[in-house]
Amino acid sequence: MERWKGRVALVTGASVGIGAAVTRALVQQGMRVVGCARNVDKIEKLAAECQSAGFSGTLIPYKCDLSNEEEILSMFSAIKTLHKGVDVCINNAGLAHNEPLLSGKTEGWRNMIDVNVLALSICTREAYKSMKERDVDDGHIININSMGGHRLVPSSDEHFYCATKYAVTALTEGIRQELREQRTHIRATCISPGIVETEFAFRHHNSDPEKAAAAYESIKCLKADDVANAVTFVLSSPPHVQIGDVQMRPVEQVL
Repeated sequence: MERWKGRVALVTGASVGIGAAVTRALVQQGMRVVGCARNVDKIEKLAAECQSAGFSGTLIPYKCDLSNEEEILSMFSAIKTLHKGVDVCINNAGLAHNEPLLSGKTEGWRNMIDVNVLALSICTREAYKSMKERDVDDGHIININSMGGHRLVPSSDEHFYCATKYAVTALTEGIRQELREQRTHIRATCISPGIVETEFAFRHHNSDPEKAAAAYESIKCLKADDVANAVTFVLSSPPHVQIGDVQMRPVEQVL
């Protein structure tokens, strides 16, 4: 990770869970991390914790609603002005709504597409533009996907969410191919965890906290730090090594 010290990473959805863990890990490794979320209170607290811990990097909280393209573009403009640009883009933000295919609300489907698919694509496009205009040829785009992007969970409240994550799988490979067409050494990687013990299930099943808790109590789940370790592993790989997809799940997870 030595070559990343002092360079700029953007982490979306940085306030809680995997995003917060990845942000903390990158700041610890000496990167300047722009952590964005709709609410930055928790990111500001994390920034203070990183500073108190004596980490060599810095955390810059940024308020951004990723379902709004104008806010995303404004964020990239601010990063360009204040920090020159983005060298590493971690597309972590994602959400799920309990909206089955046969009875779900369009609003919930649209919100999942806006955040899980479109925001990821917009951030990737803008990060690539930032790298290209500064002649950065060793940048990295990392999409935090899900095992739900590789197999369908037999649960109606997961089906549309899984469809958005299948899109992330396809988008990551498409990004990799387009980067090769551009003859750049910028890399694209997809990290697909199984069940990770975070706030995700409680947000997904916000009307049924017992169901959310049961999702984490049935097996020994992954921790957010496990995914953060995967991110630093990918970033620390030699520049000539392309890691396309990291699939990771708890040992006890069946699907």
